[in-house]
Amino acid sequence: MEKVGSKKLAVLVGCNYANTPNELHGCINDVLAMRQVLIDRLGFEPCNIQLLTDATDSLVMPTGAKIKEVLNHMVDQAQPGDVLYFHYSGHGTRIPSNRRTRPFHLDEAIVPCDFNLITDVDFRNLVNRVPKGATFTILSDSCHSGGLIDKEKEQIGPSSLPPSSTSTINITKSKTIPFESVLHHLSSITNINTSDIGTHLLELFGAAASDRFSLPSHEQDLIPSLHEDNGILLSGCQANETSADMNPHGDEGKAYGAFSNAVQIVLKENANDLSNKEVVLMARNVLQKQGFEQHPCLYSSDDHANSPFLKQI
Repeated sequence: MEKVGSKKLAVLVGCNYANTPNELHGCINDVLAMRQVLIDRLGFEPCNIQLLTDATDSLVMPTGAKIKEVLNHMVDQAQPGDVLYFHYSGHGTRIPSNRRTRPFHLDEAIVPCDFNLITDVDFRNLVNRVPKGATFTILSDSCHSGGLIDKEKEQIGPSSLPPSSTSTINITKSKTIPFESVLHHLSSITNINTSDIGTHLLELFGAAASDRFSLPSHEQDLIPSLHEDNGILLSGCQANETSADMNPHGDEGKAYGAFSNAVQIVLKENANDLSNKEVVLMARNVLQKQGFEQHPCLYSSDDHANSPFLKQI
């Protein structure tokens, strides 16, 4: 019988966007492989891992509303000492921001299969609800994923970069959908003539749209970043970079996301516990050796940077 405060809960989401202009190939493979790593290497019980993919035979699709529903449910179950994990493999995007706290006037978001964006504001609100003593780790293998938890402290980021090198690998596709493409897709459905993406999302999804679009910008600025909060973000790249989706020799069965694959290699090659910082630095090293130009980042409190990856503290 599981002890109170010792649960390990996970939500894994993979979106390939099959038969669309935005099709990727390795995202479902990423989360299937990570599920096995969680069970075999990190002590997660299969019954505590929820898998959402947009495979054609999926009974429940990873829409924006469904992803937020399962993440909220996971946080609602959490008690001090629990380990919560969200792994996302799919497209990311950046959207214009009027918030004063955004120096580049852009917000980061992930792109569920129905384009109901989940933004850095939504992840901040989730993290703020995690009980003290529990942890909520997010691994986002998507473009522009650096900074996906709003106001989280940078531990490894652009300031940690070594001198840039030239990529030696042929990237099949990057995991980004430009803002203009997201806007075009949504406006083709709403038939509303405006460049304000929030108008389209609220029209299509109502209360299920991101808090980023329903709260005034000054209220978003007031959402607290809790001191020493329990959010940990391992991002596949910096906020201004793209993450790679690889499809070797056109073999769908062997396609993968570069960052997800690098993390899995690190965990399989190191039997001992690794800190969050070690996982990110080692994954950077794997990607550099493989010829990728993306630079994984870590955002967390100082204590969590050195805490073991997906382990009870």
